[in-house]
Amino acid sequence: MFQKLKKRWQVTSNLQFIRIFTVFALTGSSAAKLTGPLLKSFPSIAALDKLPFNIIYIFATFILYQFLLLLIGWIFGESVFFIQFLKKFFFRKK
Repeated sequence: MFQKLKKRWQVTSNLQFIRIFTVFALTGSSAAKLTGPLLKSFPSIAALDKLPFNIIYIFATFILYQFLLLLIGWIFGESVFFIQFLKKFFFRKK
């Protein structure tokens, strides 16, 4: 299974593969952890009812995730991979 993924992502080594998975793990955890306090720092958003707040929370997490993916990917030396990954994600042809 990992060999197919390595080939699809054009990953050259196991260390690069581990770094990529580490970036994905840290980014997901960080985005989920940071979005709540970030949104609650805005009084107008914090005062919303539960449903509108949760909808904004989901969108904000998605947006923050993209930025963190690039930032953490850059810290781990995999910025080229994640730039290409996001390009494929957003500009996928059907």
